[in-house]
Amino acid sequence: MATHVLENPEVLLDEVGEGLRAGQLVPFVGPGISALGAHAVPLSTGALADFFATKTTLPRRAKGNCWAAAQYIESTRFRDTVTAWMKEAFAQGVLPSAFHRWLAGLPLPLVVDAWYAGEMRTALLAAGREDWAEVQGITRAHIGEDRWFRFYTPGGDPAKAHDAEAATTLLYTPHGGIAPDANFLITDADYVEVLTEIDIQTPIPEEVRHRRTGLGFVFLGCRFDDQLLRTYARQIMKRSSARHYAVLDVETLTRNERRFLEEQNISPIAKPLGEALGQLMG
Repeated sequence: MATHVLENPEVLLDEVGEGLRAGQLVPFVGPGISALGAHAVPLSTGALADFFATKTTLPRRAKGNCWAAAQYIESTRFRDTVTAWMKEAFAQGVLPSAFHRWLAGLPLPLVVDAWYAGEMRTALLAAGREDWAEVQGITRAHIGEDRWFRFYTPGGDPAKAHDAEAATTLLYTPHGGIAPDANFLITDADYVEVLTEIDIQTPIPEEVRHRRTGLGFVFLGCRFDDQLLRTYARQIMKRSSARHYAVLDVETLTRNERRFLEEQNISPIAKPLGEALGQLMG
């Protein structure tokens, strides 16, 4: 890990900027980007758990853990309540940052948005582009379908896999999102279903698997201090390039995060996120 930390962040950011412009890197954008500004919606797993705690009294094991909190709510108040409270949590929306808008102007083959607020979708819409499609992870709870994801057009209408194949840019929201249909993977049970098959990759859309081949990933506004988030990132990156990047505060990394970065050959870029994003856009 020490050798990673010693890499020059300026050199790494230059590599990332070149890779994004050339379509050789997949931006994996987390809620930390929007959290640089002030917003009324939860922009971390902890903040979402805190929101749930304002709605009901959570048992100790669920406090601070949004997946366990959602599972408790589903167990005691049914799935419709979980969905209604998720809609309430993200109802105010989040305007895309300058960086989301910058990404939306690039003909990237694949963009991963790893949160529920929908900034990347909004940015692509605002860019006026029609050459993109979205694929969202969905819960299989109560839908009566043997499906792991749904495809959407820019306008939010249901789409087919071939629409994604024809798109210049594919937006992948693996945990679901508030728009266009309020699909949410959020409870422990949702993730248990996915994780039983994620090693054989069936929950990950085939077009995502196709597009990631040979590309690197750059993680922006993400943390890996949660085992579920590490597992998801590891599986989404599978069979991609051997070189990846993450803008992180290396001083606050947990031992599990350090191990994860090392295992996945992710070079940490030790620079404040806002500065790094500004430099990439520059």
